[in-house]
This record gives sequence, structure tokens and C-alpha cells, in this order.
Amino acid sequence: MKDSSTWSHPYTPAPAYQTRVAYFSMEFGIDPALKIYSGGLGYLAGSHMRSAYALKQNMIGIGMLWKYGYYDQTRDSDSKMKVLYRERIYSFLEPTDLIFPVNVNSHTVTVQAFYLPPEVFGTVPMYLLSTDISQNDYLSSTITHHLYDPNTAARIAQNIVLGVGGLKVVQALGGADRYHMNEAHALPLAFQLYDQLGSVEKVKEKLVFTTHTPVKAGNEERDIHLLNKMSFFGDVPLETVREITDCQGSSFGYTPAALKLSGNANAVSQLHATVANDMWAHIPNRPEILGITNAQNKRFWADARLQEALEADDDQALLKRKRELKAALFEWVADQTGKIFDPEVLTIVWARRFAGYKRADLIMRDARAFYTLLDQEEYPIQIIWAGKPYPQDESAVDMFNSIIQRTRYCKNAAVVTGYEMNLSAALKKGSDIWLNTPRRPKEASGTSGMTAAMNASINFSVDDGWVPEFGKHGHNSFVLPHADVRASEHTQDEHDYTHLMRILKEEIMPCYYDTPDRWLTIAKNSMREVTPFFDSDRMADEYYRRLFVGKKEMIK
Repeated sequence: MKDSSTWSHPYTPAPAYQTRVAYFSMEFGIDPALKIYSGGLGYLAGSHMRSAYALKQNMIGIGMLWKYGYYDQTRDSDSKMKVLYRERIYSFLEPTDLIFPVNVNSHTVTVQAFYLPPEVFGTVPMYLLSTDISQNDYLSSTITHHLYDPNTAARIAQNIVLGVGGLKVVQALGGADRYHMNEAHALPLAFQLYDQLGSVEKVKEKLVFTTHTPVKAGNEERDIHLLNKMSFFGDVPLETVREITDCQGSSFGYTPAALKLSGNANAVSQLHATVANDMWAHIPNRPEILGITNAQNKRFWADARLQEALEADDDQALLKRKRELKAALFEWVADQTGKIFDPEVLTIVWARRFAGYKRADLIMRDARAFYTLLDQEEYPIQIIWAGKPYPQDESAVDMFNSIIQRTRYCKNAAVVTGYEMNLSAALKKGSDIWLNTPRRPKEASGTSGMTAAMNASINFSVDDGWVPEFGKHGHNSFVLPHADVRASEHTQDEHDYTHLMRILKEEIMPCYYDTPDRWLTIAKNSMREVTPFFDSDRMADEYYRRLFVGKKEMIK
């Protein structure tokens, strides 16, 4: 067992990053070998850990060791999506002597930290918490079985383990100057800090918070009495909880409380900062929500040979490599669906978490027009969908399965399952067009388009999330004009569908086939202009300067 009793790094922290930061996240997408993530939030956190290591930052990561991960996405006999939970065992993680009791629902649960050494994946030191150990009874051991467990009590227990257990680990290592909550999942740590420090002002000196979504479902609310019963607030009396969070009703919002108790807070794009400050404008005594735009780790996600060809300005080498990457992606398609795709044909990919507002089926809004588009021969296209719905989101699962059924006999449209980091990378590297269709302004950031752009895939997107900071229509991307967000969803969807089809048929398809030199120029502009700003090294630096050590501006 590893003795992990000290805060240590394999390097001396760089002068600009001396502040000791503990980064709490419910999921981390670090490497395909470590399946403790579900999607974008995890990918972002994983890129952050890699860049923090590269920049020699004085940071550690605190997460959860999910025994069954999120879920494995497979198929049933009818090719529809099937959810599989498979036990994960990781030989590269080291059990530590960091073992602590945590109170959950008047019951003592033992939490053990497992250590991820920096040299394994090139991250800062990371500590992953598990309750699946011999000291616990069966129910306690299941707390760390499933990421985003559908059971309400289990989810609350997970919050407590991450927040309180994680804080105990950090303090055993010598403590931190800043505790960063990547989303509000670790919120119990704020009440534990309050119990230790005795005032909201002192908690704010320690705590910072990142909000990731303007979508209601992503901002958790629970019954305050259930939270109190389950020890979410630790030893802080309920009356005090209400006083310091301004929660007077029975519904307790995680995000408002996190904002009330944090000294600094940020959103994950400039547009999201505007939306979030409006969304939470009614909360007094909170920090201004800064805009720190998400980014992704180029060293991990970008194809090296594509980058070499770009830097050498070798167009033939770039085109050759892109065809190879498309062929590699099409092996996934053929293996799963029996459909043989052509590397010379314009290939459109829609791949991300399946959720209603992301509108995976927008291009299919008019069924007759969709099949006509697939059948026309002047400008042939191929379309691939991928992504994971939340297993209990029946409408999202139904949409996923509906797309499978509606494209089942289309030779040039396919849905692939098993959306993990490897498949995600293959889709970004093998696509020509990265299609992004959220209902504006609900996409806080949408980082998948960044890594697509790094790999000569051109973004075709609603002007939402990070896109307004990057997209220049016809120069480095194709961007839909804004719909009126005050209109009904039906009207917004009709507006976006009309312009999607217009731009696709009148601009994208003719450009790819009739003016290939212009197409290549757009792809190269995209590759050159997506970095360095949308590389996570910039993001990790900005978090330190603005969130961890920056001036705290409070909204009265």
C-alpha cells in the first residue's frame, strides 16, 4: 500500500502556479484505459489535468473510482442500444493509506483513496475515492459503483463521498489554498469547510466554483430535508444552512448554494458567462460569473501527422493523411453496421451526449427531404451518429434508437455505439464536417468541435457555446444564423433546420466537390486558428490567474 501522506509532485511548481489547488470533479476523461467519465465534463477535466501537469502547476485532482464506470454502450439483437455494466479493474492505480470515515444517513461509510501516479497518463497527481472496500457493508460499497446513479439517495451519497471524503484526503496531504468544484457535485465540502472555519467569508477565501450548463436538468435540486437527513450538510444545523444559502423553501439548489459560498466562479464560454449571470441574477452576495472558455488538450487529441503536414504546408500529405483517418473510422462503421463507406465522399458526423436540446435528429426533421438528400448522386454524402444518452433518459434513448431504425437500410447513414474516448477521437479525425445542432443558448461550451477542428474537420454549427469566439462563416467553419430565442421551440427548430439544409446544399456540398482547394483552405484555417486559444494549456493558465488567485468581485 502506498504511503500518500504528503502533497508531492514530480516537479517543482512553476513560479506562476505556486497556489495549492485541489480540483474536485465527479468525472475525469483522462485516457481510454480509465473509464470514469460520461462525456464533455469529464473530457474537459481530463484535459485540465494533463495541461496542469505540462505547465507544472501545484494542483492535484480529486475524483471517484467508479467500479462500473458510466456504462458500456452495446446493441441488442435488433441493433438498438443496450446498456451494459461491466466491472473495471485498474492495475495502474495504487491503493493508499488514506482511509477515512464519512457520515452518510447516520451511517459510517469508509472511503479509501487510490492514487494515479503522474507518469501513467501525464497528469497531476490524482486521488480517486472508493467505498467498494472490505470495511463497508454491501449498500455502502455500492456508492461508488455507478457514475450518476439514477437513485436519488445514492446520488446524494456520492456527493458526500466526493465532497467530504475528498476534503479529508486533501487535508491529510497538508491542505490546499483553493478548493475547486468542477460543477456542484462536491458541494458537501463547502459545508464541511464552513463547519471548520466558522464563517462564509473564510469559506469564500478557499472555495471556487465552475458552472457548466444553463440547462435545468444539469443544475441539481434536492429536497432540503432529505439532504439534511443524509448528512449532506455535515454538522451544520439546517437553520444555519438556510441562513447562509438563502434557501427558505423545501427545494435546495446545488448551483445557487455553490455560488453563495464561493469566492470566485466561472462559466465555460463567454456567451455562457452572459447567460449564467442573467440566469442567477437573483442571487445576492455571489461572485460575478467569469467567462473562462473551455479548451481541450491538443497533445492528446490532435493527429500528429496531420499537424506535421499543416506545419510543413504540405497539402498532399495532409489530404493523404485525412483519407487514411477516414478509412480508419469507416472500419468502425463497417464492423458494427456492415456498411462500407467511401473515403472520397463528404462525411458528416454528429457525435456527443444525446440530450433533447442537442437535437441529434434535426437534419431528419423532414423525412422525405432527408432521404432525398441521401439518395441524390450529384454531391454524395455520408452521415454518422454516435453518443451516449443518460440510460434513464427515455426520450434520448428513444431518439438514439429511432435514428438507428430510420437509417437501418440507408447505405450511407449509420449509427455507431460504444462512444468512448477512442471512438470519439476516430470520429473527429475521420469526419469532414462536425455537425453541432444545440438549441441556442443551451450549449454552455461544446468542446468536441475544438478537437474536430484540430483534425481538419470543419465545424458546421449553431452559433452557441464556444463557437461565437471562433467561427467565421466560410473562413474556418459554417455557422447558422441566429434563431429568435424568444420564439417557440417549434419555430426555433424550423428556423435552424431551414438554414442547416440551405447551407449544406448550397455551400458545403458544392464547396467540397467543386472547389476542393477552397475546402482545404477552410480546413487549414480551422486547424491553425483553433489553437493556441482553444488548447487546454491556455485554459489551465487562465484558471490559475483569474479563478484561483484573481480578484473576487461580489454581486450585491
